[in-house]
Amino acid sequence: MTASPPDLLPVHEDAHLLVLDKPAGLLCVPGRGEDKQDCLSARAQRQWPDALIVHRLDMGTSGLVVMARGLEMQRVLSAAFADREVHKRYEAVVDGVMPQRDDWSLIDAPLMADWPRRPLQKIDPAGKPSLTRWRALSSVSPPGGPAATHVLLEPLTGRSHQLRVHLLSIGHPILGDALYGDAALQARAPRLLLHARELGFVHPATREPLHFECAAGFVLSGP
Repeated sequence: MTASPPDLLPVHEDAHLLVLDKPAGLLCVPGRGEDKQDCLSARAQRQWPDALIVHRLDMGTSGLVVMARGLEMQRVLSAAFADREVHKRYEAVVDGVMPQRDDWSLIDAPLMADWPRRPLQKIDPAGKPSLTRWRALSSVSPPGGPAATHVLLEPLTGRSHQLRVHLLSIGHPILGDALYGDAALQARAPRLLLHARELGFVHPATREPLHFECAAGFVLSGP
């Protein structure tokens, strides 16, 4: 008999919403097949039967996810995400050295589904407008080894795989990316080094400004 997964420890819990720290490798919603039924929403609903999905992270991405408690809260929170009223910030470790500057840089590249290779996405002028801000925190360049950069990311739009494809497009794919990286890139990390570290939004019931932060479990280490 398979043991039940451990209970979730919420970053925030109230009568209207939950904020959870999703581990890497866990789906947000059930997938196809019996082996893909364990997911964040199923685990949450075992503890909070009224918990409903508002947004998703890719399976390989860790970090903060907000869930609504009840249909009305789901409607209001979903609208806030759709209207870009939610502050989202990620951190990642990418291949190569990205320039460190005091201000943020912008990637403006439209995205669309790469239908012959779906679920992959691709940059295409006919795609949907897609904007990502980035700022490098630190880099390492080991002698004789591949360089890497720890970077902050702010998606101003919410396209599928946006951060992964945008970083790849400027020559800095995320380490451990099994979808968009080659074997060498995947071998440099045990997981996709992408983490949703900050969420900020107005509470849908109390109208109180909320801000949550949860650091990644990975670090950029030098030689």
